[in-house]
Amino acid sequence: MRVVVQRSLHSKVIVDKKVTGSISEGLVLLVGFTHDDDIKDINYMVNKILNLRIFDDKEGVMNLSIKDTSKKILSISQFTLYADTKKGNRPSYTNAMKSDKASELYNVFNNELIKNGMNVQTGVFGAEMDVHINNDGPVTIILDSKVR
Repeated sequence: MRVVVQRSLHSKVIVDKKVTGSISEGLVLLVGFTHDDDIKDINYMVNKILNLRIFDDKEGVMNLSIKDTSKKILSISQFTLYADTKKGNRPSYTNAMKSDKASELYNVFNNELIKNGMNVQTGVFGAEMDVHINNDGPVTIILDSKVR
């Protein structure tokens, strides 16, 4: 499982000219799954994301996690995180989990964040999405559940 974490000032996702998810300050999560991902990967990632100390404290030091704030999460499915570009210039997506199983795990992931007290907005799994990310910092962190 891979997640690109971006600290955001304001972000939204639009599907068919309709906003499906929008946050002010918080985290944008671009979420992708590979074939052998399971609940252990989800639990690891949820714990890591909730405890990443990437928000400023009163002294301006990145010392607070999203749990320490009232900020929100915008979670967006992103199978292209598993693009393989080793051969040629056209990416292969064979390392991405099949859509039906990935959709199931994506829902479990978002529900785990919610169970942990997070306000989670989402895009639409498998849809063509217009994503607007106003990166704060910029702060961007790449997490991979297989690299611990």
